[in-house]
Order: sequence, then structure tokens, then C-alpha cells
Amino acid sequence: MEISDKLLCLFNADVTATDDGYIVEVPRSEVEKGSIDPGETYRVALISREAPEEKPSESKRESRKGSEPQPPVEIGEVRYVEIEDIGKQGDGIARVERGYVIIVPGAEIGEQVKVEVTEVKSNFAVGEIIDESTL
Repeated sequence: MEISDKLLCLFNADVTATDDGYIVEVPRSEVEKGSIDPGETYRVALISREAPEEKPSESKRESRKGSEPQPPVEIGEVRYVEIEDIGKQGDGIARVERGYVIIVPGAEIGEQVKVEVTEVKSNFAVGEIIDESTL
């Protein structure tokens, strides 16, 4: 099974019936970690409890990747980020999933910018500002 790099969190939950629908409860820890915000709308994917049979091509891909987590962004990907800090060389620093850093030259603390990822390394990426308007 392939999982999107845009995955914000992953947890097990029961589906509870109500009078007019069903509820999937998000653990408090997922909100406290900062990966999701109350009041926002997210896509939800439900995965069967049974593990799917792994395809041979997937196991080869996994062995190439090793056990190290892959960066949550790809070259060319467009993201909205908030600049949280300034690096030693004066570049803006934003953090996305799992605390992964995106360096944004020319950005300042507190700015919310739209960036295109131009370089990806195992522990950081570089993004170029393409829109400085407020989110």
C-alpha cells in the first residue's frame, strides 16, 4: 500500500454510531502535537484492519528505502507554510510533518507563504516563495 507524503497523522480508532451518523474520534495527542487543528476540515481515509498482501514490487521499493523515514515533501510540490524561525544565514525556517524543515530564503518570522519545493535532502528541503499573501 502506498501512503501519501501529505499524511499528517496515523492512529487507530473505533467508529461510533450516533442518531444521524458515525464518529471517528481523533486522539488528543494528535492535536497536541500540532499536526492537526480543531475546527479544520481534513480528508479521512479508513484502512481495513487486515493487512493487505504485499506486492513484490512494493517489498523491493521498501528494501531500497531502508528503515529511515522518507522526506514528507517532493521537488516541485507546492506548500503553504508559516515561517517559525530564522536560520544562521538569515533564511526563513518552516516545519511540516514530523518536524521536517523547509528553508525559505527571503522569508521572515511570522510570514505565511506559498512555496515551491526546489531541493529535497533527507533532513531538510529548500522552498522558493511563489506567493506572499496571507493564508
